[in-house]
Amino acid sequence: MRQIPEALREQLASGVTTLCRCWRLVRADGVTLGFTDHDEDLMLDATPCRAGSGLDASEATARFGLQVDGGEVFGALADDALSEADLAAGRYDAATIETWLVDWSAPSTRLLLAVATLGEVRREGAAFTAELRSLAEKLGQESGRVYTVACTADLGDARCRVDLSAASLSASGTVASLDATATVRVAGLEAFGDGWFTAGRLAFTSGANAGLASEVKRHVVDATGVVVTLWQAMPEPIAPGDAFVITAGCDKQFATCRDRFGNAANFRGFPHIPGNDYVISHA
Repeated sequence: MRQIPEALREQLASGVTTLCRCWRLVRADGVTLGFTDHDEDLMLDATPCRAGSGLDASEATARFGLQVDGGEVFGALADDALSEADLAAGRYDAATIETWLVDWSAPSTRLLLAVATLGEVRREGAAFTAELRSLAEKLGQESGRVYTVACTADLGDARCRVDLSAASLSASGTVASLDATATVRVAGLEAFGDGWFTAGRLAFTSGANAGLASEVKRHVVDATGVVVTLWQAMPEPIAPGDAFVITAGCDKQFATCRDRFGNAANFRGFPHIPGNDYVISHA
């Protein structure tokens, strides 16, 4: 049961309230931002809540049981608060958002209404609408092991144990030219065979996208050079001369784990489970 502070209870009972909402947003990288729908900036503990962001909220829903509650916040992208580049770069993905009911005449009088994570973000010009998902959403996420033929680990993680810092599994390179928004010709990868970095990861170390990364859709070596295609366009334009570090990819099949990486002992799939073709072959 939620306990309402005595001062706030009296304020609500008075019939004349000085209430507003504040949102405290904590990104995965630790950056904390504050916003309010009041017309002046407020302090929520040590977090300044900006009024100039134009942030507001829609009607929120709450249900009994284990259903996922939800709501939305909407506002405008501003260079000094919420930037389009940060949003496109995924820096707000899965951010934690606290919603507070605050007496703006005495900000210490407040009530925590909800804690949620940032879900889908829709943009239209300079405006955005962000979905808020309650903590119940985590109950619907996959947990434990899944019995599949393919490996469920990611190459190089604690379960896989492959050392991606090895010279044969990672390399540095530079962008030589662009064939398309997410397709680049690169220099520095001539020693690696066709497809070696397919399904790998490319992280930029210089240029406008420095510090950002994307999965590799395709790595092709042909007579014209080395071409790398990313699964998605980077938030900022890629330019010739941009440096990057790229790591090998894995298709999560047992044969690849055994032959390419010599890591069969750590394979996290079940390659000998009979598939559907075997099951129906006896019908």
